[in-house]
Amino acid sequence: MYRILFVLLCIQTISFGQTDSTKTVDEVIQKAISLREKNDPRTVLSNYTYTSYEKTIITDSLDTSTHSYLSEKVSNTSYVSSQGFIEDVIGFQLAGFTKTRYEVLAVNLQSRSFYDEDFVIFNTRYAGILSRRGFRNYIYTILPSEADNEILISFTPKRPKAIPGLSGFMTLDKEKLAIKSVQVSLDDALKIKLSQSYIYNAKSGIYLPENRELFIDKGRSDRRLSFFGGRISIGTIQEEDLERMITKKYLISTTRNSNFSLKAKEEKSQPYAISVQPNATEQSPDFWQEYRLEDLSKKDKRSFSEIERIINAENIERRLGTINNFSVGYYSVNFFDFDLTYPVKFNNFEGLRLGLGGVTNESFSKRFRIEGYGAYGFKDKEIKYGAGGGFLLNPKKDAWISLTYNSDLEEVGNYAYLTDRRVYSLFEPRLVNINLFYKHRTTRANLEYRIAPKLLSELQVAHRRIDQTTPYRYIKNGEEIRNYNITEATAGIRWSPGSKFMKSKAGITEVSDGYPKVTAQVSQSIDGLGGDFNFTKIGSKVFYRLDRLNKSATELLVEGNIGFGDLPITHLFQAYPNAPTKETVLQRFSVAGVNSFETMFFSEFFSDRLLTAQLKHRLAPFNISKRFKPEMVLITRFAIGDISNPQDHLDIEFGSLKEGYTESGFEINKLIFGFGTSLTYRYGAYHLPNFADNIAFKFTFNLQL
Repeated sequence: MYRILFVLLCIQTISFGQTDSTKTVDEVIQKAISLREKNDPRTVLSNYTYTSYEKTIITDSLDTSTHSYLSEKVSNTSYVSSQGFIEDVIGFQLAGFTKTRYEVLAVNLQSRSFYDEDFVIFNTRYAGILSRRGFRNYIYTILPSEADNEILISFTPKRPKAIPGLSGFMTLDKEKLAIKSVQVSLDDALKIKLSQSYIYNAKSGIYLPENRELFIDKGRSDRRLSFFGGRISIGTIQEEDLERMITKKYLISTTRNSNFSLKAKEEKSQPYAISVQPNATEQSPDFWQEYRLEDLSKKDKRSFSEIERIINAENIERRLGTINNFSVGYYSVNFFDFDLTYPVKFNNFEGLRLGLGGVTNESFSKRFRIEGYGAYGFKDKEIKYGAGGGFLLNPKKDAWISLTYNSDLEEVGNYAYLTDRRVYSLFEPRLVNINLFYKHRTTRANLEYRIAPKLLSELQVAHRRIDQTTPYRYIKNGEEIRNYNITEATAGIRWSPGSKFMKSKAGITEVSDGYPKVTAQVSQSIDGLGGDFNFTKIGSKVFYRLDRLNKSATELLVEGNIGFGDLPITHLFQAYPNAPTKETVLQRFSVAGVNSFETMFFSEFFSDRLLTAQLKHRLAPFNISKRFKPEMVLITRFAIGDISNPQDHLDIEFGSLKEGYTESGFEINKLIFGFGTSLTYRYGAYHLPNFADNIAFKFTFNLQL
């Protein structure tokens, strides 16, 4: 009996001890999180600067003679409280390439600080180890430490499949609870080891990040490790020679920070997150010797000549250029980039449409460009074509002036933003269902100008001769007009406040895609100068996307349009309907669009005042197997609008959206070969009497390059 009581007492004591221990480590972490503002250099100091040397290699243990990739970089980095980190690259060399690949500088190998809410390793986000979210998602344990003034804490994620987390150890200053060092070891899709160490600055009383090391063993993983602007991905390129050249097993990167300056300086506006000095790629051996952590090894030195030999032999630079252009919709052949949006299209008016077109590239001229295309519709049996050219006025501002002529078709009610003109899609889903077009012969002059890195502008002056393809007449001052001319001036801007940009000899490049994205545009048509109408059109839209660590995401798109004056139907607004006018659900089965109203019938509504909103929530992919990971997207759309003087539009019937239009549904994407399915339901003020008419059942198609 006593023995039993003794055992129970011991168990209870052990249990109490474990509870106290857990409570103690939770208190330490909570206090460390609360003290972040006193320990993080970014909150203690309004601005500071330091110099960084970074060396990155990709190598294969089976080949001990040379590396497959080697780069070195020296930067003067500044932290400014109003802008964040600003990097001025004063030295950069990439082994083997005659044309510098500046996109390499945009790759985020690892975050600069473990005080971040999210920690990034090769563009993959993990919960921060000293964040409020991290506190909810990590298991912390205090371990014995050899030093009396340190606290050693281990951390492991509670739910690694739901919330990606890190595993490892961190050392905290016992008094300040500031980070002194961190070691991370992950054995997941990739094997990752990294460490960061901090140096104490007595004058400021804070620890500053000094050294960073990263080791990635890719092994047989199919995880994308994009090194060339997302165009080349480790384990995804199937060309054997290119894969052997670029996609090796091990990545090793080391960084040393030095020459810290904590003196407060006057903050100056720095529009670029990364600036590459013009002479950065031409630094002497003495320059590199000054900053290197250690001398280059024999393997490092052999790599420069060997990588260059392989790049030349396998024509790697041309392949990289081809793949980069393909990802934005072009296929390069010598001095000409063929536009991949032209070859094959299909719609209800033209039927099968075959075409060919493109634009000259820098191999032809860095200052001039010539563009053109031709297409033929097998149903309407007509040729469409366009031609033009442009001249680069100011490379620093991406300022182009161009003149083009087109004889083609345009969707009735389509409102295109100039600055969003080139949104590449190999497959245009909604185009298949469009049935109402007008013909136009357009002469236009455009001026593109980047006002600031985050602010893109474009001005267009155009004259259009418009012919109807369906019976339609517009009444202007009592006169019926069928075909007419439009002379119009349009100005548009696109603002990306959350994006980050890099400036180099190659121009201005977006290195981090951020949100929101704001687009605005105003057009003025003139009754005169060859034009038949006087009207004003204004449009603006805001797009925001929130990505979460559990791989779910929420997207919001809001757009408003308004028009004044004489607006024929070709220049009214629509909510981008995508329901074919057929009787049964199966007859209407087609391909779903990206941002279209799937249950709204074509030509059902037109407006001169229109507001639309779309909300999408993407659930985390269903991890059914390694290759089968379908994704579900929940969708709600809303539109409200009205039209003045609908009686001025003859030979066509359409309604008003003044009661508010709503539809909701879901998509299940990537079921097989990028195809999926969607189901959408129409409800509210415009709910139709026949239940089946409110349903849109379609397939989806998602392709990621």
